[in-house]
Amino acid sequence: MDLHLRGRRVLITGASKGIGAAAARAFAEEGCRLLIASRNASALEQLAQQLRAEYGVEVLTEAADLRSADDIARLADSAHDVDVLVNNAGDIPSGSLETVDEAMWRHAWELKVFGYINLTRRVYAAMKSRGRGVIINDIGAAGERVDASSITASAGNAALMAFSRALGSRSLADGIRVVGVNPGPVETDRLTTLFKAQARQRLGDEGRYRELMAQFPMGRAASPREIADAMVFLASDRSSYTSGVIVTIDGGLCATGL
Repeated sequence: MDLHLRGRRVLITGASKGIGAAAARAFAEEGCRLLIASRNASALEQLAQQLRAEYGVEVLTEAADLRSADDIARLADSAHDVDVLVNNAGDIPSGSLETVDEAMWRHAWELKVFGYINLTRRVYAAMKSRGRGVIINDIGAAGERVDASSITASAGNAALMAFSRALGSRSLADGIRVVGVNPGPVETDRLTTLFKAQARQRLGDEGRYRELMAQFPMGRAASPREIADAMVFLASDRSSYTSGVIVTIDGGLCATGL
C-alpha cells in the first residue's frame, strides 16, 4: 500500500531509542524527510547516519530537552515546515501516591505532559498557517488501564488522552489531524531492563526474562516497530478522516478490564 508520504517532513521527539527510533526508521522507509530530536545527541547522530545510508533520505538532528522552554522554542523554529509531528519523549517513573513526591511528579510531567502540550502549541500554529498537518501523540495504555502503583503515568497519560481528543475534535477545521496512540507493553530497553531484574530475582537468571512476558497477549510484548507502523499509517492520507481519537495497541489488555 502506497501511503503517499514520500517527501513529507516529520519531526519525532525522543527519537534516539525505542519507539521513537522505530518511528524514525518507519517514516524513513516511506521516503520522508526527518528531523529527529532527543537529549542524546550522539545516539541521534548515529541513528541519522544509518537512516541516510539505508534509505537515502534527509535526516536532521537536534539535541533538545523538552523540559526547557528555550529548547522547545528552538526545536519548533527548526520544525516550522513539518507535515507531521510525533510527540514521543517521556520518562515518567512508576510509584504510588506515597512514594512519588511533588518534585518527581513535576519533573516527569514537565517532559511528557507539558512538553507535549508546549511543543504542540507552537507546531500547531505553524501547521494552521499552512492549512495542513498531522500530530501524533505517543501516550500509553496506563491512561486507560490505570494503576495506583504507577499513578504518575496513569494520570499524565489520561491528561494527554483528553488533550488529544479535545484538540483533535476541532482541528480538522484548520486542516490538521490530531490522534493519540496508546501502546501497551512494548519491548523497549526500559521494559527489558525491568524484566531482566525480575528474572534475576525470581528465576535466578536474567536471560530468562522473556519467560515472564508469557503473561502478555501472544506471550510477548509488542515490538517498537508494531507501534511505529501504526503511526505511519495514521500520519498518511489513507487515514485522512481520523482525528480526535486514541488508538490502543496492547493486544487487548485494556479491553479485558483487568
